[in-house]
Amino acid sequence: MISNKQARRIIKMSQDPNNTISKIALKADVDIKTAKKYSKSKQLPDDLKKDHNWSTRKNPFESDWIEIKSLLEVNSGLEAKTIFDYLNLMYNNKYCEGKLRTLQRKVKVWRAIEGPEKEVMFPQVHIPGDLCESDFTHMNKLNITINGQPFDHLVYHFVLTYSNWETGEVCYSECFESLSEGLQNALWQIGGVPVKHRTDRLTTAVNNIGKDKGQFQVRYSNLLDHYGITGEKTQANSPNENGDVEQRHYRFKKAVDQALMLRGNRDFESKDEYKLFLNNIFKQLNGCRDKKFQEELKKLSPLPQSKRESCKEIQFRVSRASTVNVLHNTYSVHSRLIGEQVKIKAFMDHLEVWYAQKCLEKIPRVKGEGKHKINYRHIIDWLIRKPGAFENYKYKKDMFPTTNFRIAYDSLKKTHPETGHKKYLKILHLAAQEGEELVNNTLLSVIESESDFIIDQIQETVLKKSDSYDKQDVIVDQININLYDDLLEMKEEVYYA
Repeated sequence: MISNKQARRIIKMSQDPNNTISKIALKADVDIKTAKKYSKSKQLPDDLKKDHNWSTRKNPFESDWIEIKSLLEVNSGLEAKTIFDYLNLMYNNKYCEGKLRTLQRKVKVWRAIEGPEKEVMFPQVHIPGDLCESDFTHMNKLNITINGQPFDHLVYHFVLTYSNWETGEVCYSECFESLSEGLQNALWQIGGVPVKHRTDRLTTAVNNIGKDKGQFQVRYSNLLDHYGITGEKTQANSPNENGDVEQRHYRFKKAVDQALMLRGNRDFESKDEYKLFLNNIFKQLNGCRDKKFQEELKKLSPLPQSKRESCKEIQFRVSRASTVNVLHNTYSVHSRLIGEQVKIKAFMDHLEVWYAQKCLEKIPRVKGEGKHKINYRHIIDWLIRKPGAFENYKYKKDMFPTTNFRIAYDSLKKTHPETGHKKYLKILHLAAQEGEELVNNTLLSVIESESDFIIDQIQETVLKKSDSYDKQDVIVDQININLYDDLLEMKEEVYYA
């Protein structure tokens, strides 16, 4: 087969009557027959090609093609491998494995010519400052750990669709508090408000059941009204309508994965260190988007005077067990509040306990449902008075703040089967009074020395260490009372003047 360039040369030389076919073939470096062919036809090789519209070999599935076609028409999602296995099962291994690829090509051609229509994606024109999208993405596959412990979490991901500027917040569930805090932090970070905010059909934002199906949840509507932003939602089972943020999920997690590889490990000392790491990733990703981002900033509406509180307020009466059940999880509060009506503010990652217009305590929020978080400090005074209740206490596992406390309990139960639990409660009471870290270090030294846990010695050691801590003197400057007299005199002079 000669090239088009050689054919053009043959045709050009054949126009000169002084050039013989032999001379033309020699100069074009082709056979004489080939030179004659192109000199006569005056056409290039590409023009002489014929479309290949015939089969080079017989279709091995021709006898069963009607059945194959009927299977595909009933369920077009059937894979060629499934049909291949079905035919071999029905017809006693009629086809060898080498024919599978042939069937796959035949099915592919059928889908393209006779199969169902495929969904068409319509590229959109994005307008500066018009639309932002957000969604939650799971980060567990990246195997992040905090101090060696697996860190189960999500990221609330926010994207401006025109510039693709993005940011995010670490969170633990797709609750309204996570959505509210993530959205508000993003808006305050960019310093303005786009016209519209789009989410998929999150139950925290959209009511997906009942007579109000498809309507925005009241709390979410109030949040949008606070910022003067119009809410949008995707249709059911249509994540492509939130395509910008969905695509950013993939690219963001890929960037995080690559950065972790460069870092050399996936363990962080604290959540704050990990959050700083993610913030640096977002800064790097946004580095090349500054020009378009500046265009968006000019089109954004101003922020309101303040943020809206990202919490759910719930009123509870504290049970006789000194607990409250908040959003399907149980938490302890101080025993002084038993029988009292308290207000719980549920934030994304913590709870606040309010009573008489005062925030009495902040409690880390438990992930999931049906779990509990009992603080021994809330109830230890009464466990000391009722030690018999400890052995079968429903939340006994929460009474061991560290492994060293558990080792101490097991050892005391072994050496003092009848009174070991009482002795352990004294250790727990000591931790509540003098500090958990101090008692934990003392228990560790006993464990390392392989000594017995003697309560009086432990208490004595803890109290000595507590007293040995440096106490910084607080110096209060002497107040010069004459300054007040001078102020009064100045006020009188101004008044009479």
